[in-house]
Amino acid sequence: MEITVPAPPPVRGGLQLRPFRGLRYVPERAGRVGALAAVTADGVPDAEPGDPFHIVRLVLPRGRTSADRTAYARRTLTHWLAEGVIAADPVPALYVCEQRGDGFAQCGIVGALRLPRQGEDVVLPHEDVFEHVVADRAAVLRATAVQLEPMLLAYQGDEGPDGAGGVIERAVRRPPLVTAVMEDGVRHRLWAVTDPAELARVDAELRIRQAMILDGHHRWATYLRVRDEMRSGDRAEAEGSWDFGLALLVDTKRYPFRVRAIHRVLRRLPVARALAAVEGAFRVRAVAGDLSAVMAAAAEPAESGGNALVLAGGAAREFHLLDRPDPALLERTVPSDRPAAWRELDATVLHRTLLDHVWGVPDVPDEIGYVHDAAEAVEQARREGGTAVLMRPVGERTVRELAGVGVRLPRKSTSFGPKPAAGLVMRGLDELPRR
Repeated sequence: MEITVPAPPPVRGGLQLRPFRGLRYVPERAGRVGALAAVTADGVPDAEPGDPFHIVRLVLPRGRTSADRTAYARRTLTHWLAEGVIAADPVPALYVCEQRGDGFAQCGIVGALRLPRQGEDVVLPHEDVFEHVVADRAAVLRATAVQLEPMLLAYQGDEGPDGAGGVIERAVRRPPLVTAVMEDGVRHRLWAVTDPAELARVDAELRIRQAMILDGHHRWATYLRVRDEMRSGDRAEAEGSWDFGLALLVDTKRYPFRVRAIHRVLRRLPVARALAAVEGAFRVRAVAGDLSAVMAAAAEPAESGGNALVLAGGAAREFHLLDRPDPALLERTVPSDRPAAWRELDATVLHRTLLDHVWGVPDVPDEIGYVHDAAEAVEQARREGGTAVLMRPVGERTVRELAGVGVRLPRKSTSFGPKPAAGLVMRGLDELPRR
């Protein structure tokens, strides 16, 4: 599905993307970069990686408490720097980042994006975040003073040769700084852009643009939190490295995104109990066939604007389609102070009606898992004796319209891709206060 973002608006300041001295793995000391980097925190394994230099040791440091995790991350980063496992590039640069996989290609520019001040609308988030995730990420950022993975932002650019697109086209003709093939088979390549004329072309184009966050809302919230902390007191008027966040900006006119759903696994709610609780509140039908046929059946209500969710789990290996929710139930449980597009989302009905009122399941990690692959969600629910809730993708127009009026979707409503890799290029900050 092609993703469209708002056309260039009359925004104050526009996007400002600055060069920085990228921190990168040194292959001679660290090993093959493709075995060390990872495609966002969602893609890293739950188990501790065997390689001592894997980026997950910094992105998701291990420890029983927040203090343990931040101390682990600080020790690890200090060791890597001392041993030359990672090192800073000699001069500041913007970085062209390319991803190629089965049937897709994407190129964008990585840089230090100026974080907007209050009242500026140059960057549009579209999803809510988990407070505990932001708190953990902020603690790691304070401890390490390194931004480990870029946010993914989309904008609509100038299709001519003199803008950022032309800079990208010229960069990819040169040998890359690094080529890394990840475990999923996607090839990531990176080039540095240091020529002042090329940097000026990128700056001139982006300064009249607006972007929407596609992936990295927790990173965004983390950067804003730490920035606000650093801008308090005597630092209120000074601009520092904390006023910028690591970001990959992609022109969706040239490189359309794919949008997918994120499914839920209700770890402690057996599917039989879930089905019994919704009797009379939704129409419930058993759906035969394989997973693709089931999801096709779930897509049918979209034509009439109705909600549809698929439940799975248990030993019977059955699928159940929930649709036609009771209007009176929705009226009681879904807040009326949001636009209709938000009230009618499957994720809104799931969280506000089913989880909060019908099933009584709190949205915390011990109760709900978020899984990108539908088959994996079903198998996980069956292993744990829980319920998989399979979701339909949110329409790109809905995402764009809600973001444009400042309304955010429920957490983990969308999955855009392809995503940038953590550890391919990182950004060091000036020293931050460690807590």
